[in-house]
Amino acid sequence: MKVIFNTDVKGQGKKGELKEVSDGYARNYLLPRKLASEATADNINALKLKEKARARQIELEKAQAAENAKKLEGVQVIVRAKAGEKGKLFGAVTSAEISKALKDQFDIDIEKNKIVQGDPIKTFGAYTVKAKLGYEVSGTINLLVVEE
Repeated sequence: MKVIFNTDVKGQGKKGELKEVSDGYARNYLLPRKLASEATADNINALKLKEKARARQIELEKAQAAENAKKLEGVQVIVRAKAGEKGKLFGAVTSAEISKALKDQFDIDIEKNKIVQGDPIKTFGAYTVKAKLGYEVSGTINLLVVEE
């Protein structure tokens, strides 16, 4: 019997997968527990529509990531920080601060966990920080740390 899995079933199939399983296994285990549904024409068409919608969503997300990367090229983000003697900051400039500054100054929304800092930023100056925007798209953030 052909079934469409509604959830991941260990050793059998993943959610959304169409697979042939034995009749008894489907009738006695998968269908009563709603782990899978029978692969009727309507269910197969619904599955195809969901796949197309998901593909469209991925394309939109890729386009948004590419747009954000392009926006990052021409901007310089200014982060203000307090420092002690010799220009050494109290703490470090965090990804959250960079993300907030991007949102406030240029209305570019990048989550803090997508900003990758090699070493902590603990002094004033100009830096370049990488941002992994998703779908193998990355951008470079030009950052200027100035005294508050």
